[in-house]
Amino acid sequence: MTDYDALLSAVSARCAAAGQSHVLAHLSSADLSSDDKLTFLRSVDEVPIEKLSGYLQGALDEEEKLKSGADDGETIEPFDGEAVSTATTDAAQLATLKEAHAAGMKAVANGEVAALLLAGGQGTRLGYDGPKGMYEIGLPSKRTLFQFMAERIKKLGLLSGKGPKAVPFYVMTSPMNHAATTAYFAEHDNFGIDVQFFPQGTLPALTPEGKMILEAPTSLAVAPDGNGGIYPAMVKHGILADMKARGIKYVHAFGVDNALVKPADPAFVGYCIQKGADCGNKVLWKTSPGEKVGVVATKGGRPCIVEYSDISKEMSERRGADGRLVFGAGNICNHFYTLDFMENVIVPNLGSMYHIARKKIPYYDAGKGETVKPESNNGIKLESFIFDVFPLSKKMAVLDVKREEEFAPVKNPPGSASDSPDTARKLFSGVAKKWATAAGATLAGEVGSDMCEVGPLTSYGGEGLEDLNGKEVECPFSL
Repeated sequence: MTDYDALLSAVSARCAAAGQSHVLAHLSSADLSSDDKLTFLRSVDEVPIEKLSGYLQGALDEEEKLKSGADDGETIEPFDGEAVSTATTDAAQLATLKEAHAAGMKAVANGEVAALLLAGGQGTRLGYDGPKGMYEIGLPSKRTLFQFMAERIKKLGLLSGKGPKAVPFYVMTSPMNHAATTAYFAEHDNFGIDVQFFPQGTLPALTPEGKMILEAPTSLAVAPDGNGGIYPAMVKHGILADMKARGIKYVHAFGVDNALVKPADPAFVGYCIQKGADCGNKVLWKTSPGEKVGVVATKGGRPCIVEYSDISKEMSERRGADGRLVFGAGNICNHFYTLDFMENVIVPNLGSMYHIARKKIPYYDAGKGETVKPESNNGIKLESFIFDVFPLSKKMAVLDVKREEEFAPVKNPPGSASDSPDTARKLFSGVAKKWATAAGATLAGEVGSDMCEVGPLTSYGGEGLEDLNGKEVECPFSL
């Protein structure tokens, strides 16, 4: 029996048992090459065929529950767990943050912290043809988003005293940008850090009856499984096993489109360690009730992210004794996990976290012998979100940070009023000028310039700039 015949036999048996044999119907066609058939069989073999019906049923049940407005008796309440703000002026909380930073640095020095990047996005909305992480926001150094993150990780390792590779960097790509991303890092010798890449998973599009859809005779219609697909992808590609083998205990995960993100942030990691949290969320407090962002809350006593549309007007406007919005902890995709939580709590529950997205799915029409693009929704894509696991947490910690210091999103094209390379560059420059003046420098020249930069290898978080004390710094500048 040839390798092809053996694979065909195994895949045929799996498909038959799951009621999916239709996807193999065109393999006998004389028009298909042996290579095409083998490649197709391998792609089908990688699908969790036996689990698809369960994934779909769970997602359909959730959809029906939401559609009917059924009351599950679980009320939405403000998050009441461990929380602290970097904007605090309270002496006790400032002491807590200082101790947290020290605890985080100790964990970094002990080789217990890993950085995990969600980098599957393309730069399409930015008008850039390539991985979003390879985009430059227009600063003098011409650093890309990837370079900012990699060099901050390198600097953090150096600050810990354990060298540039103290914090391993795991980068989740997508099938679309994996090759370009890995080639970019290789071209730059991985920026001198320890980095590993793994692609986000995909799942086949399904009919409402749960049948896999063929886009061509030997091609399944597939789609990325959402940013929550990071968990099964980590299992599939041995990332969790690699972390465990290295002695990693804590993981900091974040998205690629924040130019001010602090990878493996010792203050955040250390705070979560201090509080004994199995999961953590770094947030920005909402500035107004109408800000359309999901918030950290509790439902049925469990932590979760509640979407803006699921909060009533009264809830969104409610304020506490401190004057801040009670439902104000805005989610920015910046999370902490213990490895134990990922391995022993998240992974066993992966199959129950998918949601329905009804889409127009191109499909192969055997009668016409061509792929048809439907005019209305004909199929289902299953997706999950990275925060779907929050209700599994036994103890979550929240760190509220200053928007102007840690969040410079790059989502919209240049010239846009918000979340653009221009607004990110302005925020980045603001941080650079703040660090310089805090170190004792006096700014001169074009002090309003948005082309001011303190490079990540010069300073991770404002430290190490003592040489600027008493000096005049001409703006714009690049240090």
